[in-house]
Order: sequence, then structure tokens, then C-alpha cells
Amino acid sequence: MNSHPWHSHLMTGHWYSHLPVPLQDSLLGIARVRRLSAGHRLFKRGDPPCGLYAVLEGAVRVGAVNEQGKEALLSVIEAPHWFGEICLFDGQPRTHDAVAVGQCTLLHLPQAALLALLEEQPVHWRQLALLMSHKLRLTFINLEQLSLMPAPARVAHRLLMIAEGYGEIEATRQVLQLPQEQLALMLSLSRQTTNQILKDLQSQGILHLGYGEIEILDIERLRGLSAT
Repeated sequence: MNSHPWHSHLMTGHWYSHLPVPLQDSLLGIARVRRLSAGHRLFKRGDPPCGLYAVLEGAVRVGAVNEQGKEALLSVIEAPHWFGEICLFDGQPRTHDAVAVGQCTLLHLPQAALLALLEEQPVHWRQLALLMSHKLRLTFINLEQLSLMPAPARVAHRLLMIAEGYGEIEATRQVLQLPQEQLALMLSLSRQTTNQILKDLQSQGILHLGYGEIEILDIERLRGLSAT
């Protein structure tokens, strides 16, 4: 049994728990724990590759802000998700900013050490490719929805995806720590539109809205709305 203090925590995630045990051990062998305070930037767009990360506690916002101050929010990454793998494959600069949401604890696999491990055991590249291909599938789904789905269905579907950890966790979460403004940014909707949709869902008894959080009361009805 792996004695690393974060091993059991990482085993709650689909990707890591399905890795061959020797690879799990090798990854933890080169890993370093990093702690970030709220608002601390892990990396910014254009930075050189710095390796692979897993969120252990807290969350990381991934997005970008243009010269006019408008923000594009791609995702809020929570435990036990891994991120940063694109630069591992192409060696190109970071595509977006990554900023800590509240106090955040990360596991960091430095780029050079991880590449050395994969050069020694190239069979494991496939496991990293699976991590990236899962996110690529989600991206295609989101792009399709942006073009074809009405706003209420997009809101319902994204809430479901977040509750289910984007396929990374087994149990569906009922309470989401999710400010409405954050949800609006992720869906490229106005805050007013998002707020109205959420209020409609609350009036139907599907959700309960709290301060900075959304509680799902009827997961099956929400699933039905996401399919329309």
C-alpha cells in the first residue's frame, strides 16, 4: 500500500485511481506539495511549461482577462482533478492563467522530472494522453452546446457536470460552492440571464440558492432539463 500522505485522497479521482500502481508510485515519487494563498497566481498565459498539477484542497480558476478587463473563465478546478498536461505534450507556453480560489493545496510534478520519467518508461505516455483526451471531449461537448442548446439547458447541463466532477468522481455532489457570477462566466451568459434561470429552477423546486452556493434538490429533473 502506498504510504504517501495524499495517495488515498488522489484515489478518489477516476484518472489517478485507474493508473498502473507502478506509475502511481513513480508520480508520487517526484511530486512536491505546494500551498497557495487566495488570489495567488500559479502561472499566467505565456509562461513556460512548469509541469503537471493535482488539486488536493481548495480550487483553481483557469481563464484569461483581455486588455479591457473582460474575463473568460474556462473552468474552476477542484480536488482531485489534475491539470496542466497540454504543455507536457507540446512544450509550448501556458495557454491561460491559473489562480488560486481561497487557500489552495496542490501536488506539483515538475516538467523536467516528469519528462525524464516518461522517457524512461514511454509506455506511460498513453495514460497522460487519456487525461488530455477526456478534457478534449468535454470541450467539444461545451462548444456544441454553445451553438445548439438554449441557455436554460446549458445551465442545467453545466450544473450536472460540476456536481458529477466532470466524470472524475464517483458520488454526485448535492451542494456546489459556486457563485452565480462564476457560472455565468463559464457559460458565456450574462449574470442577469443566469440569475433568472437559476431563480426559475428554484421556483420549480429543482434547486435551492444560497450565498455563493447552489444546492441540487432534484437531480433527475435537472438531468431531464439538460437534455432538452
